[in-house]
Amino acid sequence: MFDFSLSEEHKALIDMARRFAKERVMPHAAAWDRDSHFPMDVFKAAWEIGLINPTVPVEYGGAGMGEIENALIAEELAYACSGFETSCMANGLALTPIKLAGNEDQKKKYLGMLTSEPVLASYATTEPDAGSDVAGIKTRFKQHGDDYVLSGQKAWITNATFASWYVIFATTDPALRHKGMAAFIVDRDTPGLRVGRHEDKLGQRASDTAQVFLDEVVVPKANLLAPAGQGFKLAMETFNQTRPDIAAAATGVMRRCLDESVAYAKERKTFGVPIGQHQLVQALIAEMAIRAEATRLLYLKASWNLDNGVRDPIVSSFAKGFGADACMQTAIDAVQVFGGNGFVKEYPVEKLMRDAKIFQIYEGTSQVQRMVIAKSLLSG
Repeated sequence: MFDFSLSEEHKALIDMARRFAKERVMPHAAAWDRDSHFPMDVFKAAWEIGLINPTVPVEYGGAGMGEIENALIAEELAYACSGFETSCMANGLALTPIKLAGNEDQKKKYLGMLTSEPVLASYATTEPDAGSDVAGIKTRFKQHGDDYVLSGQKAWITNATFASWYVIFATTDPALRHKGMAAFIVDRDTPGLRVGRHEDKLGQRASDTAQVFLDEVVVPKANLLAPAGQGFKLAMETFNQTRPDIAAAATGVMRRCLDESVAYAKERKTFGVPIGQHQLVQALIAEMAIRAEATRLLYLKASWNLDNGVRDPIVSSFAKGFGADACMQTAIDAVQVFGGNGFVKEYPVEKLMRDAKIFQIYEGTSQVQRMVIAKSLLSG
């Protein structure tokens, strides 16, 4: 028997996250967007009530929540500001490979660091010439005694400016592609590691994004997370686990678009009646609701799979691919409902449209999700 109901614990978590988002995030989102500012004080407040790093196991000081709970939090934070949500959830992207592949010492140190104080962490695969093509990275490592030496450049790294540590993927030889990839945990204060300027982005401007430069960075053997040949697999499994969160955030943005559009359609009048009485406006609003509900069901299924040990990456790609495209179209439609008012910063939907675009790009583009889906189907 299927059961689509949420538990009382889930409802309480949603209520807490929603209240925090509406009280501490939403009133300031426009200013953060304007100034391209990440609010560390609000991040610390979210950390204090348990909205950050919820999936860290209890034995390392975490709440031990599942992926469903993590996704529910992402939806609520993204409703208020998906830029702020992205930086909060990027900690989950950084800690996931350690949960998956880290040894006990690594888990105690780095997961424990996240739960003992409100710090940020980063996950670094992307490079100027290697985004969707993860196996095409050029950052190299070589072994020097018991240590490893990393050199290269990472791009579009969330939380890079503030991170206390990074999970960095590198290769022994770019020609080997996925066969040469390894993963390392690199502390922020390691000599040779330098963070570039903060990127001035189109949307999700409250989220910090910057480049990371590695110049002969010495990493101890104890910080090797995945040896050569295992890094690519770890990167892919990490994305499988975090893509439902992207769909959840997209759902939050769609809900916000829907709520803003419904409220506006009741008030704004044309031809002597509220625009909500015009059938074509009604159709736009109905489609928004359909997309949001469909994406929520997809991300809940993908999260349920992860929580119950069902490894089916195609479902995470369903959620991320559909949710990202649905969110972009929903934001475009929200601007259309607002008409000329939707095109100015006095109203919230232009920000929602700018914020929505990145969902189709980061953690695997919409096109890459379709490649994953098609290859899975064609391979049987």
